[in-house]
Amino acid sequence: MKKDSIDMGEAERRITEYLKRFYDAVSSQDGKALSHLFSFSSLSLNTFPDLNRVITQSDEYADILLHLLRSLQSYRLRNLVESYQAFEKAANAFIQEFRNFESAWALEALYVIAFEIRMLADKADRDLAASGKTPEKLKGAGSFLMKVFGVLAGKGPKRVGALYVTCQLFKIYFKLGTVHLCRSVIRSIETARIFDFEEFPVRDKVTYMYYTGRLEVYNENFNAADQKLSYALAHCDARKEANIRMILRYLIPVKLSIGILPKTSLLERYSLNEYADIVVSLKRGDLRLLRNALQEHEDRFLRSGVYLVLEKLELQVYQRLLKKIYIIQKQKDPSKAHQIKLEVIVKAFKWLEIDMDIDEVECIMSILIYKNLVKGYFAHKSKVAVLSKQDPFPRLNGKPVSS
Repeated sequence: MKKDSIDMGEAERRITEYLKRFYDAVSSQDGKALSHLFSFSSLSLNTFPDLNRVITQSDEYADILLHLLRSLQSYRLRNLVESYQAFEKAANAFIQEFRNFESAWALEALYVIAFEIRMLADKADRDLAASGKTPEKLKGAGSFLMKVFGVLAGKGPKRVGALYVTCQLFKIYFKLGTVHLCRSVIRSIETARIFDFEEFPVRDKVTYMYYTGRLEVYNENFNAADQKLSYALAHCDARKEANIRMILRYLIPVKLSIGILPKTSLLERYSLNEYADIVVSLKRGDLRLLRNALQEHEDRFLRSGVYLVLEKLELQVYQRLLKKIYIIQKQKDPSKAHQIKLEVIVKAFKWLEIDMDIDEVECIMSILIYKNLVKGYFAHKSKVAVLSKQDPFPRLNGKPVSS
């Protein structure tokens, strides 16, 4: 009994100390100190059931503190759904106060709230799913963050926080598979006159460009994806190797699609060896190697959403194979190097253990010519591809095949 009373006394002491730190941070407008009080990872509070005795409705920030402390206590007890629900109430109460702050001193605390509500919602949804209930908290966190975005999207110094909240929204939308919801936020950031992109913190700009670059990959806008992901890579902190790896995981397929191959040393440094055989297949014109690489790493490529981008590299592999045949013929008989019989291409595929008949090869040649990967024409009767004597294999020069 004595031990319990000591524990309860210690809990009350900690909560009283917490309240003092909260009011001190607000009165001194210390955003960093306030942000720590919303962070689940930096707090250690014992359970204390009688919070109403410590915090009364007469307290200026009672709505924030009561819900926040209940959330922290529920989190300690691993009641994650209850913890999320209480934290969302505390966050909503904080936003009402934040609207009244004339300066942006509390932005750092708002950043922590935006981060914590996303993480807590994700954990709560896992608990809901495990108990056979419908996960819905992450969607609720997205709705809350849209309200926060609206608060920050006005004029004044607070608007610099809009990009951080946008990035948290992106993480939620990508997690939920509702990436179409990104469009309205992107439109606000990129077209609203109140936002000057260069005013935002570098960290937020890198994250924003990473996610918008991924969206461009999904939409097969490879030039735009290249620009955005390259920006993210160029401005990413060189010490953040995990972040660089995440960017490269999408930038490399984009670069490959526009004819730019990464160095082997880059793949090795950032543990991206799943792309190694794909690069070799493009150099050799080895369709079998490309298909084997896609099959071996299929799950990883599908999860990241780049499988279809990599699959379309087959056209470049066909072009490279045809170029190797052209070079061999040129060494034997330069005058006839530009005339390639389809049966020769069929034999090359058989050597790669890929069965294709002349009709299939004819179809591939037609596509290569149409896509401007090969200059020339097709002589249907004689089953011969007649290549241009001037630059028969144009370089992509940073342009996607589809153009």
